Amino acid sequence: MGSSGALARNYSGGMEDTLAIAVAQFAPTGDAEANLETITELAERASRRGARILVAPEYSSFFEKEIGPAYLDGAQPLDGPFVQGLGRLAARLGLFVVAGLVETRSATHFSNTLVALAPSGELVATYRKLHLYDAFGGNESDWIVPGEIDEPETFTVDGFTVGLQTCYDVRFPEVTRMLVDAGAEIVLIPSEWVRGPLKEHHWRTLVTARALENTIYVAAADHVPPVGVGNSMVVDPSGVEIATIGDEVGIAVAEVSRARLEAVRTVNPALTLRRFHVAAGAPTVSADGAQARETVESL
Repeated sequence: MGSSGALARNYSGGMEDTLAIAVAQFAPTGDAEANLETITELAERASRRGARILVAPEYSSFFEKEIGPAYLDGAQPLDGPFVQGLGRLAARLGLFVVAGLVETRSATHFSNTLVALAPSGELVATYRKLHLYDAFGGNESDWIVPGEIDEPETFTVDGFTVGLQTCYDVRFPEVTRMLVDAGAEIVLIPSEWVRGPLKEHHWRTLVTARALENTIYVAAADHVPPVGVGNSMVVDPSGVEIATIGDEVGIAVAEVSRARLEAVRTVNPALTLRRFHVAAGAPTVSADGAQARETVESL
C-alpha cells in the first residue's frame, strides 16, 4: 500500500498507556505554501494541547474543486518543498504529522498520496489511495494513478501501531482490515469527503463502522464546507465519537487509551472470532450474476 512494501517502523520512546491525537480540518487551496502555513498554525495549536499526532486532510498540498491539468502543475515529489516543510514542522514541534500530497507521477497523471513525518523530520510512511473516486459524479481515475496493492506500511507512536488510508477507501472495509491484520491499532483517514445528499450520514456511518468492526481507534480529517462535509472526528473501538469538529476550520484532540482498547477487545473479541481473511483481488460478475474471483496482478 505504500512505497516500500511491508514496513513496521518504531519512532517512539516506548510503550505508553495514552496518546493524544489531533484531527485538523481546513480548506486547502492551490497554493501549497499557504496550505503549509495553515497546517503549521493548526499543528501549533494541537501541540499546545499535548497532541503526539496531527492528521490533516487529503489533498492538503494542493486542491481545486475540479480535478484537471492544474493538479499536474501543482504536484510535488516526496522530497519536494511541501513534504520537507512538514518534516521541519514535525521536528520543531516534536509530533507526527500526516497529510495528503498531490504527488508527481507522470506528464498525465499524479498519485493521491499520504505522507507521515516523524518528530525526527523523517518520512516514515506513505500510502497511495487504492480506490479512486469514480462515484457520485467523480472522475479521479482520469487523472490519478491508483496505489499498488502491497503489504501495508505502519509506524509506531508510543507503543501504538498506526496505519493510513484515504477517503473513498473507507467504503471498502477490507482496506482497514488489511491494516489491522498488519497490526494497526489506530487508523488515520485524511479525506476530502464531498458534500451531497446523505453524504454526511455516509461519512459518520462509515468512519464509525471501521472503528467498531475492527475494535480500533480511527481519526478522520476532512475539508470544511462548502466542498467537504467537515465533521472531522476521532472514534474509539466501541464506535463512540470521542472528539469531533463541526463545519469550521480547527482541530479536535482526543486521548487514545490502551486500557480502553484492551477492554473493548476483551468484551468484543471479534478479530479473534472471525472466520474469513482478506486476500488481494477484484471480484467479477458473470453474465448470470454469479460471483467469481479473479486474481489481480496490479491495479
